[in-house]
Amino acid sequence: MSESTSTLYRIIQERRSIRRFDGSSIPPEVLQRVLEAATMAPSAHNRQPWRFVIITTMEDKRSLANALGERLAEDRLADGDDPGQIERDVAQSIERISNAPVVVIGCLSMEDMDIYPDERRITAEYNMAVQSVSMAAQNLLLAAHAEGLGACWLCAPLFAKDLVREELSLPEGWEPQGLIILGYPAEAGQGRPRRLVDEVSIWR
Repeated sequence: MSESTSTLYRIIQERRSIRRFDGSSIPPEVLQRVLEAATMAPSAHNRQPWRFVIITTMEDKRSLANALGERLAEDRLADGDDPGQIERDVAQSIERISNAPVVVIGCLSMEDMDIYPDERRITAEYNMAVQSVSMAAQNLLLAAHAEGLGACWLCAPLFAKDLVREELSLPEGWEPQGLIILGYPAEAGQGRPRRLVDEVSIWR
């Protein structure tokens, strides 16, 4: 195994979801490299349907975090969850987003994707765009780890697409898919058990 191959596997194996940061700012050139790595992902028809919103100001991070927290509380109260637990979970969510040096919102755009007359292929095309954005996000997470950054993918925007669009004044057609918090880690992160390849694979 070559050194570069070994390094790649090590990065994949050592990456962790990091939710707490030491407060240090991310140099612009590092952030640029991480975003460029995201754009090198494969995509359906090479249409590159990913779009990114990079949030660095405390005002914008806290405003988005508070709005998402309010929506989370509304949903959880409607579910009948314990109000005390909801309050704690909302506070934790707001802290994670607000205290991250950088927040990246991963969005998709169907602008350049193919158009079909039937629902089956319309749905497939949309799913391909979702997959493409997900692969870009994975590139970003791996590049962040390689740069010594910590990162965590949060799915909150999926539960509040309208709210995120309004809060960030997103361009027409930009659909929020996920939120990545980025910064230099204040913790090592916790490894999670993984199923063996044979448990999740069928060989033919």
